[in-house]
Amino acid sequence: MKQRVAKAICLSAVVLFLLTAATAFAEDRTINLESIVVQSFDNPDEQPWFVIGSKFASAGYPKLIYTNQWPLSLHGSNPRNREELRSIGLATLFDRREYNWVDIIPGTKSGEGENVSYAPIELPLPGRVAMFDLWVWSGNYDYYLEAFVRDYKGIVHTIPMGDLTHVGWKNFRANIPTSIPQSKKYLPRTEALTFVKFRLWTRPTEVVASPTRADAPDYEKAIYFYFDHFKVLTDTFESLFDGDSLTDPEFLKNAWASGTTN
Repeated sequence: MKQRVAKAICLSAVVLFLLTAATAFAEDRTINLESIVVQSFDNPDEQPWFVIGSKFASAGYPKLIYTNQWPLSLHGSNPRNREELRSIGLATLFDRREYNWVDIIPGTKSGEGENVSYAPIELPLPGRVAMFDLWVWSGNYDYYLEAFVRDYKGIVHTIPMGDLTHVGWKNFRANIPTSIPQSKKYLPRTEALTFVKFRLWTRPTEVVASPTRADAPDYEKAIYFYFDHFKVLTDTFESLFDGDSLTDPEFLKNAWASGTTN
């Protein structure tokens, strides 16, 4: 009888401990997943993008344009704002087969025409990102796409987006590995990633120019891709606590950046 009572007490203690631990763990694991558009590509002036190619890129390539095209699965065939919709188009052309690449980079633009210049910037990503989501148009070429992000320690990570061996528009989704740090034990806990660039790779076994007649103009030889509606699935939940405003960047700037004390 005494053994049964002792076992019951021990079992109750274990259950109580597990419930308490589970409650604490659940609080740490609370999430609020949101789908947030990073770039719609609809406003070139608001956020310019530019491209850089590897050493075997043909003269004048790669090229980037903004075009009034979109995936029908995303916006339908006749959306009300059709005149405002844009995607970015990429034209590639290389002089030889190789592991060639093209970087597609967000940046700032200055000058016009022949005097135009770009400087790269990194786009802040909200919350703790769980997934990238991007629409890509391809002509069934055996190329592949990667995304690059930087963590708060300054380390750049590569996210495989997938192979581009498909026809027309396709929605690509890529999970962000949990090994990439997006938080720390100290306040403020959340440390957001920044988006650096996309990189498109060719494979040595695939053509680097569209099969056509030898005297065809370059725009017929070029290989084209289009990109639209880059968004993230991200956890925007932040635990509130007494004094959480003391970690606000604006408070820190106003209270401490001046270097003066009262």
